[in-house]
Amino acid sequence: MSTDAPTIRILPDRAQIDAADPRQSVFVTANAGSGKTSTLVDRVARLLLAKVSAAEILCVTYTKAAAAEMQVRLYQRLGAWAVEDDARLRQSLADLDGRDPDRLSEGDLAQARKLFAQALDTPGGLKSQTLHGFCEKLL
Repeated sequence: MSTDAPTIRILPDRAQIDAADPRQSVFVTANAGSGKTSTLVDRVARLLLAKVSAAEILCVTYTKAAAAEMQVRLYQRLGAWAVEDDARLRQSLADLDGRDPDRLSEGDLAQARKLFAQALDTPGGLKSQTLHGFCEKLL
C-alpha cells in the first residue's frame, strides 16, 4: 500500500499564466509558497511544447533545493502527459495557458506525449542551476 499522497495542482492565476508565456521576458520574485517554482515549471513546459529543444533551456533559481524541486516537478508533469488519457491531457494543456481544451488538436496531444522521452534523451538532462552556479560557470 502506497503512502504517497496524490499530487494536487493549484491552477495558475492570470499573472502566473502571463509570466509563464515563453514569448515574454520576465523576472519573477515573490514570497515563499507563492508559486514561483510552479510558474517556472509552466514556462519550461510551454517552451518544450513550442518545440524549443530541452538542451537549449537553462533554468536559474536562487537555491539548489529550488533547482532540484523544479526538475522533479517538470519530469513528473512530462511523465504524466506521456500516459494520460486524451481528456485529462487536453485539460492539463488547457490549464497551462488558458486555452479551450476543445481547441487542442491531436497534434498538440502527440507533441505533449513525446516530451518526457525527449527530456530523458537530452544529454545532461534538463538544466537547472542556482544563480551563483551560473555566474561561477561564466567566470
